[in-house]
Amino acid sequence: MSKTILIIEDEADIRLLYAEVLRDAGYNVHEAADGTTGLEKALKEDWELLLLDIVLPGNDGVNILKKIKENSTLQKKPVLLLTNLGVEHVINDCFELGANGYLIKSEITPDKIVNEVGNYFHE
Repeated sequence: MSKTILIIEDEADIRLLYAEVLRDAGYNVHEAADGTTGLEKALKEDWELLLLDIVLPGNDGVNILKKIKENSTLQKKPVLLLTNLGVEHVINDCFELGANGYLIKSEITPDKIVNEVGNYFHE
């Protein structure tokens, strides 16, 4: 059975690229283009890994991460941040909240996103 990934990313080109390469790698992928929809999907849909942008319209990634880690059903699920923010204190805050890792969007290739996701599923 394939694993399900939720991508919350407002930049359509990036979201669609990640979704396509992950689907090609055999994953089920759900997508949200803003923080409000993303939080709703994160709380209601079934997923095993969340790829979460930090800067989002409607509800930022830090707040979404906080809500997920406060939810007893979701708090142990891995959250991988997607960011172009080089702001260390924001990234550190996210790790303190329970983020499992982060990827710098400008440095990631399609192969690398598949490899990173595979690491969380030990594939």
